[in-house]
This record gives sequence, C-alpha cells and structure tokens, in this order.
Amino acid sequence: MRRKELEVTDRLMIEGIIKNAKFCRLGLSLENKPYVFPLIFGYKNNTLYIHSTGGGKKVEIIKQNNNVCFELEAKTKIIENALSCKWDVHYQTIIGFGKAIFIENIEEKTKALDIIMKHYSNNEIQYSETYLKITTVIKIKIEEMTAKQNGYPELSN
Repeated sequence: MRRKELEVTDRLMIEGIIKNAKFCRLGLSLENKPYVFPLIFGYKNNTLYIHSTGGGKKVEIIKQNNNVCFELEAKTKIIENALSCKWDVHYQTIIGFGKAIFIENIEEKTKALDIIMKHYSNNEIQYSETYLKITTVIKIKIEEMTAKQNGYPELSN
C-alpha cells in the first residue's frame, strides 16, 4: 500500500467496513480481458458469498479462471472545495483477492443465501427447491485483503 497512513489493520474495523458496504465489485479476467461488475454479497468467516440466476458471463469466466479481485466501499463522501485541486474524498475501502468456488450442495447453497440475505435484512427468507436448483451460488475464499480509509480520524486504528 502506497499511503500507509491510510491503512486499516484492526480486524474489527475491517469487519465493520465489510458490514457497512452495500455492494461488492468483482473483478474477473479471461484471456487477458478484464471484466468488473457490481453485485450484492454476504460475508462470514473470511469468505464472501455471491449468487447468480443460472449462467451468464461471470459464471462462464469463473469456470475458466476462478481467480478474483473484489472491492468493497463504505461511508463514501465527496468533499468539495472552491479550488479544484483541493477536492477530496472520504471513504473506507477494502480490496482483496481470492478463489471463487461453486457451491453445489442444496444445504450449503441455502446457508450461503442466508448469509447474503442477512447482510441486507433480518427477515427470514424461504427458498423454493426450484429456485435453489437454478441458482448459482459462489463462495470466494479470501486469500488476502487490505483496507484503507480517509477522512474518518475517529475510526483510526
């Protein structure tokens, strides 16, 4: 990390950033061509969970190259200034790398979908057997991640 003074190393703070993030951007690559897309996610035990209805481009890419990069952000705010070079951005971000693994077992799929839903709601959700069969659920085992924040001194390590 170039700006070490912005690095967040406290595990509880990192987990807080993940909890406050609403979207994940997942980066994939196939034949030296990058592909990035936003999605909803869940997180538990150093693992991200995502889903897809059936196939699609991300599923096809992951089948051929399961190395992923992800980005999460929370508390973003643009700080305006009369001088253009004095604008700033306050943020909390995480960038990480991992391996995407397809979950095939219905019970594991259900648990993973529950983790995703828990990130956004405390409502209990029921899934039909048909839905579970056609839904692609992917877990991303995080191999490394770094967190950074700017403009939130009260949250410093």
